[in-house]
Amino acid sequence: MDNSRFVFSQPINRLIIFISFAYSMDGLCDSSLTSRPTRVPDMNNKKLRIAAIAGDGIGLEVLPEGVRVVQAAAAKHGLELEFEYFEWASCDYYLKHGKMMPDDWFEQLKGFDSIFFGAVGWPEKVPDHISLWGSLLKFRREFDQYANIRPVRLFPGVPCPLANREPGDIDFIVVRENTEGEYSSLGGIMFENTENEFVLQESVFTRRGVDRILRFAFEMASKRERKHVTSATKSNGMAISMPYWDKRTEAMASQYPDISWDKQHIDILCARFVLQPERFDVVVASNLFGDILSDLGPACAGTIGIAPSANLNPERNFPSLFEPVHGSAPDIFGKNIANPIAMIWSGALMLEFLGQGDERFTAAHDEIITAIEQVIASGDVTPDLGGKRSTQEVGAAIAGRVSAAQ
Repeated sequence: MDNSRFVFSQPINRLIIFISFAYSMDGLCDSSLTSRPTRVPDMNNKKLRIAAIAGDGIGLEVLPEGVRVVQAAAAKHGLELEFEYFEWASCDYYLKHGKMMPDDWFEQLKGFDSIFFGAVGWPEKVPDHISLWGSLLKFRREFDQYANIRPVRLFPGVPCPLANREPGDIDFIVVRENTEGEYSSLGGIMFENTENEFVLQESVFTRRGVDRILRFAFEMASKRERKHVTSATKSNGMAISMPYWDKRTEAMASQYPDISWDKQHIDILCARFVLQPERFDVVVASNLFGDILSDLGPACAGTIGIAPSANLNPERNFPSLFEPVHGSAPDIFGKNIANPIAMIWSGALMLEFLGQGDERFTAAHDEIITAIEQVIASGDVTPDLGGKRSTQEVGAAIAGRVSAAQ
């Protein structure tokens, strides 16, 4: 092959890929999302269906504790929930079947109101890029869970690695775009195994995708006391995608005159998470930047081990997914020391989202958070927080406090 001709043809190939992608996005906007009726359940008459998927490693240990606490809160407030368990989306399933999930996984799950997910990944069994792209990323993208929400909060009793920080000093939310951006599968390797070998991976920022995550962030800020949005950017280094992100942020901000906002480059933003975490209220970011910030934030608040996550389809056309930020931690699986608080906190987020403002669901959420605070402050926690309790003991303690709350 004439390599010079091959290289010359690449812009044409990339243009074809781009046009094909734009066409597919246009089709998605026209049919699969907008034509499907929004599912708004009647909270007084409907039993909410929740798909419970433990996944791998400690997901198998923390998921039951999340279910235990959610059921305790539901029973107390008269909420009808029905959990159905699935054993796929795990590396063991992959080893048996050659794929992470059955071919009809979408049809099996699309009718549920939410997905309660443990963790995925066991690199010694299945490479991470296979397990993640074969399960969790499929959920996020095919159920259009474009808003990833990760609260960052310093709880009493959790040692903070930052000097002179107290509970209340760190309390903000990272809003991450979850379906496009830097995490695309467009690209490839060319001239492989030659001196001219190079790798190309495209970022994808659509107006629809950028605007809807920005709108979500500004709407969230409008409901919070401080009413401030910080946009993560890197427009001084990424000369196309980030100036576009900044332009759309400015346009969106003009629609929310009561919300203050600023933009910060990702490098200094990370530094300020450490040095000045009290500055932040709602932080909105692209997929890659949000991924980084949503791990850094909980670390600044003491531990990733209790951090929750919500992958939302805000329009409720598809089920949303709730999961802990921590991974499957195969190294501690089977020791009964995994911290279930992130799973439990994710369950509280799930109830709040499912309730759509219903005061019973809001009360259930608030009581779970209060119970988490009380258990952490008591010291009856797992070893990662300095305690001696088992996974089940912590789950039982939180469930007990929820049931007893006045």
